[in-house]
Amino acid sequence: MQELKFVINDPKTGKSYSKVHQADLSGIKIGEKVSGSIFGLNDFEFQFTGGSDTAGFPMRMDINSPNRKSALIGSGPGVKIKSKGTKLRKTVRGNTVGAQIVQVNLKIIKQGKDTIEKALGIEVKEKSEEKKEES
Repeated sequence: MQELKFVINDPKTGKSYSKVHQADLSGIKIGEKVSGSIFGLNDFEFQFTGGSDTAGFPMRMDINSPNRKSALIGSGPGVKIKSKGTKLRKTVRGNTVGAQIVQVNLKIIKQGKDTIEKALGIEVKEKSEEKKEES
């Protein structure tokens, strides 16, 4: 088991939430479904969308390996192209979770009974409370 930083994205609201938890996700590839019971969110289901390793190299879906590769890339995660048609050789991480992964990005595909904020224990200020504090 390794300690991972989970970045959970809620597509309905467009907000992202962070949670640090110890879990073993070895062998899971980008695009696969993950049960929320791995880190205590039993009613939720997530899709694994990417991540990064200890040195900050991003994961890419098109590289089938848990290792780092120096790939010739024209677009996508890990590269910024300034002129059309240019390709750059960039070091990126493969699409499989291994021991070097420290951040995992997830997207909610099945919502639980509660909102994600309640499930994670995040306090949400009501809009009416914010207006009272401003006055």
